[in-house]
Amino acid sequence: MPSLQSLRRKIAAFKNTQKITKAMKMVAAAKLKRSQDRILAARPYAHKMRGVLSNLSQRVNRTSHPLLQKREGKKIEILVVTSDRGLCGGFNGNIVRKSAEFVRQCESQGLSVNLSLIGRKGRDYFRRRSLPIRQEWTGIFDKLSFEHAIDIGGDLTENFVKGTFDELYVVYNEFKSAIQQRVIVEKLFPIDAATEFGASQATEGSSLGGSYLYEPDEGELLSALVPKHFQIQTYRILLESAAAEHGARMAAMDGATRNAGQLIKKVTLYYNKTRQAAITKELMDIVGGAEALK
Repeated sequence: MPSLQSLRRKIAAFKNTQKITKAMKMVAAAKLKRSQDRILAARPYAHKMRGVLSNLSQRVNRTSHPLLQKREGKKIEILVVTSDRGLCGGFNGNIVRKSAEFVRQCESQGLSVNLSLIGRKGRDYFRRRSLPIRQEWTGIFDKLSFEHAIDIGGDLTENFVKGTFDELYVVYNEFKSAIQQRVIVEKLFPIDAATEFGASQATEGSSLGGSYLYEPDEGELLSALVPKHFQIQTYRILLESAAAEHGARMAAMDGATRNAGQLIKKVTLYYNKTRQAAITKELMDIVGGAEALK
């Protein structure tokens, strides 16, 4: 049976842990509000950009721009977006499991796979595996800005044009709500004209009485918009992941706080029973000693 002193120390430790998890939940909630506002503001622009670019790519020769060219090669790159910190439930675990599954699926088709990693958790996981890692980015979510998207998007577009890979897929957590995230596998390179947003854009154009009129011509606009499109989509993906991470951490810390409260009640009850038993035993010893002296 544990001593009363050890039980008091355990209760104090649980209370300290509860204070920490409660504080972390409040911090995550504050960060979530800012991240949620940013992603909700960025989504319409990113989706409309994809729709316009999809419409343009259908009207011009796809070979006119290197980022639109479809290749028959077998070199695949997967961009995996995880967080830099833990304590966010299954946020990172879901990503790495989905990524590993997608890698196995590509390799079973005879494709060559390379990885680009965003976030320390994904980097640490895949470094322990025998998978080739081409590029890493860490520490960007503390002060996430559009400059990070320009840096990452520039590296990816440059390597795609050089032929380092023929197709690029990204695996990330899409933000749905504070308690719900969805793991997404999305194709970035080359642009597919039959994307969901492209189809909706085409429907919208037809409902307005015809296709769009572009000024200047489609080819010039395409050359200007394609690089910007990949930067915008990269920025959207980073914002999605940041908001999903804060939501997952807030939910995880809320659950940890409740669990700590239940443990405190359970151990406190056990402490009171143990203390009561000790007092009862002392009283019985006193009564027994008094009876022996009679």
